[in-house]
Amino acid sequence: MSSEKIQDIDKILGLLKKEMEKYQQPTISRPRWEEIVHTPFTTLISCILSLRTKDEVTEQASIRLLQKYDTPEKILELSEKQIESLIYPVGFYKTKAKRIKEIAKTLIEKYSGNVPDDLDELLKLKGVGRKTANIVMTYGHKKQGFLPIDTHCHRIANRLGWIKTKKPEETENQLKKILPEKYWNEFNHLFVKFGQTICVPISPFCSRCPIEKYCKKVSVTKTR
Repeated sequence: MSSEKIQDIDKILGLLKKEMEKYQQPTISRPRWEEIVHTPFTTLISCILSLRTKDEVTEQASIRLLQKYDTPEKILELSEKQIESLIYPVGFYKTKAKRIKEIAKTLIEKYSGNVPDDLDELLKLKGVGRKTANIVMTYGHKKQGFLPIDTHCHRIANRLGWIKTKKPEETENQLKKILPEKYWNEFNHLFVKFGQTICVPISPFCSRCPIEKYCKKVSVTKTR
């Protein structure tokens, strides 16, 4: 694919931001996440809880767990069963309870209880993929130069005709070449909300899309 910048990107993202103000942001990127102390650790754990789980369920589970147990040391005070009961009904709650405990143990043993601020080190943690690692770097450590990509970001960027990729990791690499870096921090939560509300996977709501005229509608067969 060409590495030229996306045409009309300032206008497109401006229109999207205005439209998405009507909706809540994804849990992990909400600026006023008041119920929980906002740290790289709470960002990491909330991101793990959010996988294959609705935002509102993630939010409540995060609050129940992290209001009181917001460090690796405090997490290790809990049994797996206790963690399960605090995070239920998130998807795969038993697996996630085990994973959260394992991560807390690893952070204490290998990183002095801190969440590493290095992408490659984060990827060494069991259960942490590129999306989670990028989210921790962006929203947890407040680092520049990282671009979290989930299924919504991947699908919509291809649908718009910006890129032609098969996997989110390819999308991350391609978008880094063509999306101005000033937009990287906000791109994930903007496109996740857009993908949950208007540019949904099947039969997107093109009739009320603010950027419809800029979209090539790649692989879209039916719209609303």
